[in-house]
Amino acid sequence: MTTTIAPSPPADTVRARPTRKRWERPALAVLLLGTLIAYLINLSANGWANDFYAAAVQAGSQSWEAFFFGSSDAANSITVDKPPASLWVMELSVRLFGLNSWSMLVPQVLLGVASVALLWATVRRSFGPAAGLIAGTVLAVTPVAVLMFRFNNPDALLVLLMIAAAWAMTRAVADGRWRWLLLTGAFIGFGFLAKQLQVLLVVPPLALMYLIAGPPKLGKRVAQLFAAGAAMVAGAGWWIAAVELWPSDSRPWIGGSQNNSIIELTLGYNGLGRLNGNETGSVGPGGELPTGGNGMWGSTGITRMFEPAQGGQIAWLIPAALLALVIGLALRGRAPRTDARRAALILWGGWLLVTGLVFSFMAGIFHQYYTVALAPAVAALVGIGAVQIWGSRDRLWVRCAGAVAIALTTATAWMLLSRSASFQPWLRWAILVVGVIATVAFVFPPARKQSVIVALAAAFIGLAGPIAYSVDTLASTHSGAIPSAGPSSGGMHGMGGPGMRPGGDGGRPGADGSARDGAAPGGAATGAPTGTPPDGGAQGQDGAATPNGAAQGTNGGDQRMGGAGGLLGGSRPSDQIVTLLESNGTDYTWVAAAVGSNSAAGYQLATELPVMPVGGFNGSDPSPTLEQFQQYVADGKIHYFVGSGRGGPGGNSASTSSAITAWVTANYTATTVDGVTLYDLTQPKS
Repeated sequence: MTTTIAPSPPADTVRARPTRKRWERPALAVLLLGTLIAYLINLSANGWANDFYAAAVQAGSQSWEAFFFGSSDAANSITVDKPPASLWVMELSVRLFGLNSWSMLVPQVLLGVASVALLWATVRRSFGPAAGLIAGTVLAVTPVAVLMFRFNNPDALLVLLMIAAAWAMTRAVADGRWRWLLLTGAFIGFGFLAKQLQVLLVVPPLALMYLIAGPPKLGKRVAQLFAAGAAMVAGAGWWIAAVELWPSDSRPWIGGSQNNSIIELTLGYNGLGRLNGNETGSVGPGGELPTGGNGMWGSTGITRMFEPAQGGQIAWLIPAALLALVIGLALRGRAPRTDARRAALILWGGWLLVTGLVFSFMAGIFHQYYTVALAPAVAALVGIGAVQIWGSRDRLWVRCAGAVAIALTTATAWMLLSRSASFQPWLRWAILVVGVIATVAFVFPPARKQSVIVALAAAFIGLAGPIAYSVDTLASTHSGAIPSAGPSSGGMHGMGGPGMRPGGDGGRPGADGSARDGAAPGGAATGAPTGTPPDGGAQGQDGAATPNGAAQGTNGGDQRMGGAGGLLGGSRPSDQIVTLLESNGTDYTWVAAAVGSNSAAGYQLATELPVMPVGGFNGSDPSPTLEQFQQYVADGKIHYFVGSGRGGPGGNSASTSSAITAWVTANYTATTVDGVTLYDLTQPKS
């Protein structure tokens, strides 16, 4: 006689929060404290990091109008080409602690630690403390995350808000309450104010997660998602409405737009233009038309994340994460619709797939540090996969799949480390040997002690490469517009390759860590990667662009910007120039004007006085017009015009910035100071 016993529901379908383990709090404390200490190490070496944003932080710390709009200068001539939310965090810190590298970058570090903590909490809620701890660790040591959580680009706040939206939606799937949906929308909306449309890449997986697994009936789930959408619009719309309704003649020009419109910036230069490459006012044409071609921003295609420029930043665990998604969904195959674990897999898997595919095929501007947006999804799936595979290792197919994951991770690490063969050459061989042994061993059901050894081996294979790259990142100086984590891997394409870690001393920092003479604190200097498009290179101190757009510095190969700065790195004025600008500097609205935001930034950071960035970041924005500039000069509002340095290819002969430059050179006498050409706009030619 056979007795059939109905199986009880799996324990992991229960929505209650996992029971807290005794080791959990100490382990979390070690993770967060270790992350904080590591990210603070050598932080001042990054100096002003990205001068473009550093100058805006300085401006916002001096003017509340500049704070609200995200202006590049305290006199509010033009904004940066992003909304200002990421600047607000740093500007409040600078208002409290004064202008220096630490007061600007420590808030970014804290955003990174908060991101690790929130990812831990989100993954833990569905898969337990071990999965959360692994996910947090992977995020903390991902090279591009280590880079961007110590840098002043908008990506640190963007990542935190994306994770926050995932956390809130995970809570919504647990109990179906309206407040969690509204909070999810609010986080996405505020994320828009950090980096505009990029935050929307996580909206499809968030919506799909709740549409499939939300507890209420379908009609209510749909209504709640519409409410979340309304909260998202409100979270971003209040600022957009304020900017659009504000009289344009009493606010700064919207940087990056050709018609002084935040809507245009959102849908054009920072929106659809990033996808199709049609970016009016950009530094040049976008990516290539044929898939697999090689355009200014590298080749598009399914393997883009594994190319030299991006691979070392993020690719180490992408194959393992994708396989973990497949394994996890297979293990949840018969779970009920509202299963929290399958819902989490939909969220993190959708995040990785949607964002990864968009990055892989976008034809417009693409830089390798954008890949930090993939780091939370990769980390979450690795943590989930590790726990799922370990817990089901009694099944042969799971062990085989786990062995494949180990093998793929080993192969990926070997490929990435081989691209920088002089960097820790022993490491790739160690990973290869351990990886082969662990791959074979994982297929067979080992005893308990052997299982622990195999697990440790798998951890070494997955984390050794990222940790090595992260340590190198922590120990190195990173500055300029296009930073890159880890050692050089030869992945330079257009303006998107590695190589932004300059050589040379880069200037003389002040005793308090500020750049009194215009140098970045800690001796950082900025540079541009080789391969910058023709006529798009930075200029040396004599104003001449070097071949291939490489910056001309005191050392031929260090790729530093000259004293006047250029497209990708800020100016580095000497003591003599700073003294000249500061003399009676407060008598003028702008102590100087320079073509391009980075050319203007160094002078502004050195003097802490407003410097007008003519034409915005690329020198291509029609701000100010020639007539406006002439009126400013007639009214005695601008003291000097910096003739050396330029914004970029946007500053062509037909541009407003070129017209202003031509007018200045025709009507004012040039003076060369420490290799930089200056025009005193209070002394016209006789």
